[in-house]
Amino acid sequence: MPDSTTTVAELKRWVNDFVDRRDWHQFHAPKNLAMSLAIEAAELMEHFQWISVDQSREAVQHPQKLAEVGEELADVLCYALAMANELGLDLATTLRQKVAKNEQKYPADQYRGRYGPEDPG
Repeated sequence: MPDSTTTVAELKRWVNDFVDRRDWHQFHAPKNLAMSLAIEAAELMEHFQWISVDQSREAVQHPQKLAEVGEELADVLCYALAMANELGLDLATTLRQKVAKNEQKYPADQYRGRYGPEDPG
């Protein structure tokens, strides 16, 4: 099922069912999930360590590399979904609220095409 037809609720349910079948909720304290998420994020970063920005964008042209990156990204997503499950967070609401907060913090007219309000050039 592709992104276009899969809901966040379905993803959360898949992760929850996986965890349930293994009786792993007992290990899924928010502290443990946060640590696991950080570890998986570091494993994702390893794929891009010591290469240029342009080289990192070329990953899409290398199926094996892209598959490896995808697996690490999936691990990050699984832990994020597991944490949302354990904390009872509605991710769609949480994400909407965070984007709204970032809209205020980083107005498009001031940040378009740059990382800060002052033009670094």
